[in-house]
Amino acid sequence: MGTIETIINEKIATLQFFHPSSNSFPSRLLQELTNEIISLSKNENVSIIVLKSQGTGAFCAGASFDELLSVSNFEEGSLFFSGFANVINAMRKCPKLIIGRIHGKAVGGGVGLAAACDYSFATLQSEIKLSEIAIGIGPFVIEPAVSRKVGKIAMSEMTLTPTLWKTSKWAFEKGLYSELFETIEALDLRLEEYTKEVSSYNNDALFEMKKVLWEGTNHWDTLLYERAAISGRLVLSDFTKNALNKFKK
Repeated sequence: MGTIETIINEKIATLQFFHPSSNSFPSRLLQELTNEIISLSKNENVSIIVLKSQGTGAFCAGASFDELLSVSNFEEGSLFFSGFANVINAMRKCPKLIIGRIHGKAVGGGVGLAAACDYSFATLQSEIKLSEIAIGIGPFVIEPAVSRKVGKIAMSEMTLTPTLWKTSKWAFEKGLYSELFETIEALDLRLEEYTKEVSSYNNDALFEMKKVLWEGTNHWDTLLYERAAISGRLVLSDFTKNALNKFKK
């Protein structure tokens, strides 16, 4: 039902997640990812973290549809969406730079993960979509992270066209992706070069710079959970239940 794995090599921690349903996230896997980021934050042998997913298909399909369908009350719904709040806050507070390896498509929460990375590499296949409005909810929890990268106008454009994919070039031009490559092979060559270089820098300087880059986000400790409560309420609607069943079929 999914895995979280970490490999540490020469101060670079490669944190990989996997789920057979297009690398989507049930709540258990979200909690494991959060715990691992917190653990790596305290590891003095780690300078930077590379966040990636397994395979050559989707980078991340967002929330687990099966688990969304199983939500039966407000508390369960709020708790589930708080899982994404936990991950984003852990990434935000992590004293290490987090580098995203976005090799394929990202949907919903997957876009939020990409946005919460401090620097990101993507391929031409790394299209993005925020489909939440189409199923009766919205990208409330991830919105602050995504808007921080692409701006409110681009965020609204994605949110209000929930059935349309945005190209990786669009995402790159809007600032979601830092560097863009034609192939995964080219991405990985540049990623290896970049991480080796950055891991040689002064850790204290990198930490201080990360604090500067995330200035003005301390209120996310409250905001993201307020947003999770909105999604937790909306996911109980008949509209959302019917839409999720249609998508699953």
